[in-house]
Amino acid sequence: MNTKFDPIVSEFESSDQEESYNKWFKAKVEASLMDTRPVVAHDQVVARMKKLREERLNNVNR
Repeated sequence: MNTKFDPIVSEFESSDQEESYNKWFKAKVEASLMDTRPVVAHDQVVARMKKLREERLNNVNR
């Protein structure tokens, strides 16, 4: 089924596109739930991204 959706109601152009996205999204969620790597705290991630951003900005301004 390839029903066209109203762009005001749905971000997808068709039911096929929605189904494809849902499969992709569910696979990403499953992979994340199965990931055994240690959890990184939000504050640590924000601090690291801030440091990386500052380093890159400093390199651009040279």
